[in-house]
Amino acid sequence: MSGPILPIEPRVAVLVDCDNTTPEILEYALRVVAQFGRVVLRRGYGNHSTLAKTWQEALVRQAFTPCLQYQYAAGKNTADIALALDALEAMFDQRADKFCIVTSDSDFAYLCRKLRERGATVCIVGESKTPEALRNASDQFFEWVAPVSADSEQSGTKAIHEKTEQPKPATIKRRPRFVVEAVALLAGNTSEGQVHLSSLGQYLKRTDPGFSPANYGHSGLLDMLKTYDLLALKKGDGGHYTVGLRSLAANVTNGASANSPTHVSALIAEVEE
Repeated sequence: MSGPILPIEPRVAVLVDCDNTTPEILEYALRVVAQFGRVVLRRGYGNHSTLAKTWQEALVRQAFTPCLQYQYAAGKNTADIALALDALEAMFDQRADKFCIVTSDSDFAYLCRKLRERGATVCIVGESKTPEALRNASDQFFEWVAPVSADSEQSGTKAIHEKTEQPKPATIKRRPRFVVEAVALLAGNTSEGQVHLSSLGQYLKRTDPGFSPANYGHSGLLDMLKTYDLLALKKGDGGHYTVGLRSLAANVTNGASANSPTHVSALIAEVEE
């Protein structure tokens, strides 16, 4: 007797232009691509100065393969060519059918068009400086908004004091900010402004294989979501729950843009880290 036929999960390649962006963008890029499928390729491209200094810790922590490219002549960026060739090779070898290129360099616009011509899906994760030529060459563009350094320092200092002076017991229920970010990302492009709990749970597992509501003092994902003031839960006829941002759902009803970086950042700023 043959077993059930499991659906084929899309395979995603995340290729990072380390010479053209900052390490802080990496975690955001992985959260974005987790909604598209399983990440099978993680590679960061750059020269010796870039990979050995600013990017080393981030690439090691996120299990990326560093692809070192020496500059054969001053002013020549060989890392771009290596990234483009590896992307085409991965597509022709059928190792990946979806590509996330992390860069703000418009030189990759032609690569995006060639990948899409061959049937691949391409998204770009970049900064606000990303040119329109690159944005329009991709299937979807995700803009990374750098956190305010002053707020980050205050948050980091507060966290250090809390851990040093009065560490919280493991039983205290906590509300991590990334859950709100996940709901905003998944529900933002839907007409109802809602995402099914099962889809949200799968996404959270993809972004962090060790994720469990129990780690934050909750008995389950539903119990965890009920503690968020910004999240609205809705129970369907079959007993299945969906969740969305309260402000997001209101903006979708009014026809406004609810998933812009500025709007989402304003909402998640009210949630603890």
